[in-house]
Amino acid sequence: MTAGRRWTRAEVLLTLHLYERLPFGQQHSRNGEIIALAARLERTPSSVAMKLNNLTALDPEEHARGIRGLVGASELDRSTWEEFQTHPEVVEEAEQLWLCGPSEPALPSPPTAEWTGPTEADAVKRVRLAQSYFRRVVLANFGGRCALTGIAVGEMLTASHIVGWAEAPRHRVDPGNGLCLNRLHDAAFDKKLITFDENLRMVVGRKLLETMPKEPLTLGFLEYEGARMRAPERHHISGAFLEQHRADFVLNNAA
Repeated sequence: MTAGRRWTRAEVLLTLHLYERLPFGQQHSRNGEIIALAARLERTPSSVAMKLNNLTALDPEEHARGIRGLVGASELDRSTWEEFQTHPEVVEEAEQLWLCGPSEPALPSPPTAEWTGPTEADAVKRVRLAQSYFRRVVLANFGGRCALTGIAVGEMLTASHIVGWAEAPRHRVDPGNGLCLNRLHDAAFDKKLITFDENLRMVVGRKLLETMPKEPLTLGFLEYEGARMRAPERHHISGAFLEQHRADFVLNNAA
């Protein structure tokens, strides 16, 4: 490992990728994920942990919790943070780096924030990278468990958008726009057959109540009606997005 080596943008992006999935209390050099990333970057776990704490100092969501981080954030940290938070294509770039490593060429950044690319193949790749990242960060935000039932079988879990992919292009990879749900409740949530109220309790819509057979309705939905969703571990869930979902739910279940 090289002591005193300057951090590169790719290295900061990889650290940000981990940062978005790691609660503050886990940002220490003994954490297995930090040790693994340090090995990839040929740095010490302590240097990666320190970089994570530097990034914390830039995070308004952590500041709202009273967490300040360290004061050593560099100009590169600040500029990369800003890119990551405001440009979805930079999140795609980080996901590609996470999958392939810092030596791989990054996707060309488009001149606008639109979800387009120079070719159809590039556009498909961008969507896949965005979906891959969103799944990682949302599942991590709920500890790898369904926010409603507690199911922890990864193959049965989905990163559910609160406001849909097409409706909110700027929030497609925003963890505040995601819930970890099992596939049954994800499908119902996506179709506005269930929602969550202001206290994050599950609400069953009229369509399910009137059309679903009694036993599966009871086992799959009524058993959880009024249950409060699991608290996220890292990112707050957007109240505005849930409010929009509830409004669409009301329209979808109107008599």
